[in-house]
Amino acid sequence: MEGFAAQRPWLRCYRCWSTDLEVQVHYDGIHRIDPVTGERAEVVDEVQEAVVQCLECMHDQPHLTFADGRVGAVEDRWERMVTGTPWVASCTVTVDADDVETCSGPEAGDALSFAAFGDHGTREFFTHVRFHKHEEERIVVHLLVELYARDKVEATGVLEDAARGPLAITSLAEESRPPAAAEDRH
Repeated sequence: MEGFAAQRPWLRCYRCWSTDLEVQVHYDGIHRIDPVTGERAEVVDEVQEAVVQCLECMHDQPHLTFADGRVGAVEDRWERMVTGTPWVASCTVTVDADDVETCSGPEAGDALSFAAFGDHGTREFFTHVRFHKHEEERIVVHLLVELYARDKVEATGVLEDAARGPLAITSLAEESRPPAAAEDRH
């Protein structure tokens, strides 16, 4: 994260380019208490999870994380999310039926996206499940996926790496940056 400070102007929403971000920190800890002072004596276990979110468009920022009191870049996504452009893919991913939590009801879209692309399908990509079909013990999930990449080769590679089953990309097209990209929004 050495280059992060130099990249400060990029501390903005990758979706709408707003700089109006907040971090939601969820902390869970087990601490021993000193019986004399009543103060924390020893940390037994601590877990901290944080999500950086844009307050204008309400999208999570999967390229940013919160650690040691600062927002920083998630190294494997940083460059792609802020210097890349949006790509839209029409694709199918074939998964084992047992890997799909539910394929009906209000949670079906997230469950099918997760089955197809794991955490990428619910945190990093914008996915829209068009439909799915059952083929014996497998489910073919048809999706429109928006992701960020620097070029077509990288976009294809990111989809291939994230797919949790055989992937077929029927179309892949680059979109332009959001309108706010032309504005200087510091």
